[in-house]
Amino acid sequence: MPSPSPGLRQHALTLILMRDADAKAAAVRALPPFPGLALAETLAVLDAPAGIPGRPDRPVLRPPSEMKSRAVGTLEGRAGLLHALAHIESNAIDLALDVLWRFDGMPEAFYLDWLQVAREEALHFELLHAHLGTLGFAYGDFPAHTGLWDMAEKTQGDLLARMALVPRTLEARGLDASPAIRNKLISVGDRRGGEIIDIILRDEIGHVAVGNRWYRFLCGQHGLAPVPAYAALAARYGAPRLKGPFNLPARRAAGFDDEEIAQLEL
Repeated sequence: MPSPSPGLRQHALTLILMRDADAKAAAVRALPPFPGLALAETLAVLDAPAGIPGRPDRPVLRPPSEMKSRAVGTLEGRAGLLHALAHIESNAIDLALDVLWRFDGMPEAFYLDWLQVAREEALHFELLHAHLGTLGFAYGDFPAHTGLWDMAEKTQGDLLARMALVPRTLEARGLDASPAIRNKLISVGDRRGGEIIDIILRDEIGHVAVGNRWYRFLCGQHGLAPVPAYAALAARYGAPRLKGPFNLPARRAAGFDDEEIAQLEL
């Protein structure tokens, strides 16, 4: 009998090990649909190989404190901003793939949600990298940092913390930052860059909503109240303190409730 084809979670583990960022994004976008996951697949415990996540030789990775800020009014400054955004999206692909392969025992809808997130993050990377190319630059031409992936490593053994502190914290910060980034690009005549930010913001609202949905699902399983549980997890794992201005319409659209919005102002 022929051996069964690899399931979604095994595909995700294979893809996260890829080192070429463009090839990884294209492979994620090309993933076939998985309309019915076998129970054996959702329950499987997959061993973590070395080399997660696979990364290209460039960009050079540096601590966030060593990253330089460039004026967006210059060509290099605008390219640097777009490169930073492309790097965030490259990390976001890895984050979605990591959730898919690493965490077992969740409902089928969980994995299908994160498959959709991975596909959209791959599209965002491709859009930004293509636009960067129109300026004469490529992904890897500027140094970058690993802030998003650092939190993934801290929470690799705790799915509740992963949902709380990556989509609901770090990615939600992107909702807050998007209007200012869009305005910067538009102010220097980069209408295409502004259009890409609009696409990313639309999709990221959905990604944060996925994080909210499964965070609350897990809180329900553990008998936890979401707001105090979040505060405890943020303290335990050293999550960054959230600072305004906050994009409240986007946060509400992503599923943050009135109690959570009120906590932002404290």
